Amino acid sequence: MNARGMAIVVAVIVCATIVEGFPMFKGGRCLCIGPGAKAVKLTDIEKASIIYPSNSCDKIEVIIALKAHKGQRCLNPRSKQASFIIKQAERKNL
Repeated sequence: MNARGMAIVVAVIVCATIVEGFPMFKGGRCLCIGPGAKAVKLTDIEKASIIYPSNSCDKIEVIIALKAHKGQRCLNPRSKQASFIIKQAERKNL
């Protein structure tokens, strides 16, 4: 292998290691996109899930599963309803 071929191989290896080090998702892989809803009707809530900050997402997420297979909604974690749900979940875990 000549010097030119060796230089190309080294350049490819250096570029591959640099690209691998770049963060792909700056904000993480959060399930909720945007701020979320302020409130959901209590009669429509089937289940509430709280996802705490982790390596993949740096914010608290409150996800509400709706009855009658209507899907899921994300609540704004700073809203009154979401803070009430978070307090209730923490009280249950104690």
